[in-house]
Amino acid sequence: MSVEVQSRRLTATDIAARKGGEPIVSLTSYHAHTAAIIDPFVDFILVGDSLGMVMHGLESTIPVTVEMMVLQGRAVMRGSKHALVVVDLPFGSYEESPAAAFRTASRVLKETGCGAVKLEGGRRMAETIRFLAERGVPVMGHIGLTPQSVNTMGGFKVQGKTEESAAAVLADALAVDEAGAFAMVVEGVVETLGRQITEKVACPTIGIGASPACDGQILVLEDMLGLSPRVPKFVKRYGSLAGLIEEAVSAYAGDVRARAFPTAENVYKAKV
Repeated sequence: MSVEVQSRRLTATDIAARKGGEPIVSLTSYHAHTAAIIDPFVDFILVGDSLGMVMHGLESTIPVTVEMMVLQGRAVMRGSKHALVVVDLPFGSYEESPAAAFRTASRVLKETGCGAVKLEGGRRMAETIRFLAERGVPVMGHIGLTPQSVNTMGGFKVQGKTEESAAAVLADALAVDEAGAFAMVVEGVVETLGRQITEKVACPTIGIGASPACDGQILVLEDMLGLSPRVPKFVKRYGSLAGLIEEAVSAYAGDVRARAFPTAENVYKAKV
């Protein structure tokens, strides 16, 4: 009798155990169908609040709501089977207090079925991270360039260019690590700082515009597929799907206007 072995979904504990080991692979996803495509190749999928910019054309992530994150988190969970799914807590849903953060995080975990949440901020969020972790919420940190703070940062600017700035980001990383985050995203920092952070913290670092020395890497799926018209310097495009989509849609439009589609192969015939 054959026994079917079902692979289990990766957990936050699995990701934490990868510190210093095989590099961790991650991408964003907001849909069931893209989640299903990338699931066999990645270790965790981030349902990022970047969906506000990628899906809805917003100028920043700030207008994104908890409801939006829950809706897309559910979709990604339905589309994936293997990867850990991490859902961003959006701006305004967790900063007020650790208790407020717990209410939002518990709602996201319950309503999506995801395995972890991510929140932005270093030293100022350490108490909240500790509060959540002690209450059974796996938390991924996010330091460096934090998009939800774009208005106070004066734009999407690389962090750690000066000794003072680098020291502040390193202090944020150490605080997030000590507070109990199982991993942290390190975004938009100078390479030497990304490397230093990775060497000094006990949890895995996930780089995005940081350093190849990080324990893993993440990109926005649409950016690396060539679907985004403008991308940051740190993005490597692994595809040019925008052009392929344009060609396909143009061909379809031409066929419809020429009455070349649908053909007999594409319509249903009555039974005789």
